[in-house]
Amino acid sequence: MRYITPLREGGSLPAITEADDGFMYVLKFRGAGQGEKALVADLLGGEIARLLGLKVPELVFAHLDAAFGRTEPDEEIQDLLKASTGLNLGIHYLSGAVTYDPAVTKLSAELASQIVWLDCLLTNVDRTARNTNMLLWRKELWLIDHGASLYFHHSWVNWEQQAIRPFVQVKDHVLLPQATQLEEADKKSRLILTPERIRGIVNLIPDDWLGDTQNGTPEEQREVYNRFLVTRIQHSEIFVKEAQHAAATSV
Repeated sequence: MRYITPLREGGSLPAITEADDGFMYVLKFRGAGQGEKALVADLLGGEIARLLGLKVPELVFAHLDAAFGRTEPDEEIQDLLKASTGLNLGIHYLSGAVTYDPAVTKLSAELASQIVWLDCLLTNVDRTARNTNMLLWRKELWLIDHGASLYFHHSWVNWEQQAIRPFVQVKDHVLLPQATQLEEADKKSRLILTPERIRGIVNLIPDDWLGDTQNGTPEEQREVYNRFLVTRIQHSEIFVKEAQHAAATSV
């Protein structure tokens, strides 16, 4: 209903908006640089994190009318809004939240390990000291922005091999030094993330975000996401060992 302000620290220029339910959301736009793929990654990453018991702001499908933002004076933003007509992704805005700083706040080994395990599963390259993508709100840690996850889907090449590769970028993970219970997190997560639950999350992806027909029909694309995640979970010992090795060599 109302465009409030852009978040210029985000590379894709998300914005704080007000929706017709009266709540404010950080809106991720389909017309941004990574397009619908970033929305897919954000949706899957956020809901898998929530299933693991981690705190993630509510995710909603947000329909952007063609008339939205016509009064926006910034041409860059107006072009973005025009390109984003239709279904976008909204993340409930946590008013007053502050960025997590590992130098100020230490997490339990259990929580840090769970988050590192999640990001290894998702191949999330965007949880570093430079950009933690974690917020402290009401004295609790909240995860945001999984749009840089699942980078296999930007090419779809050899996704079967990518599903069983170690996640070498874990060496840059901001929580790696605190993640000393990765094996315990692995056991817990594998019990929770059953193939049935993964398929249920993947089935949330709207057809509207899977319009790249050169990668198959929406149903075929969902099947690839499903098989990638299930395969990666089944071979999680590969990325757990890589994370443990990275932690040991960084000391």
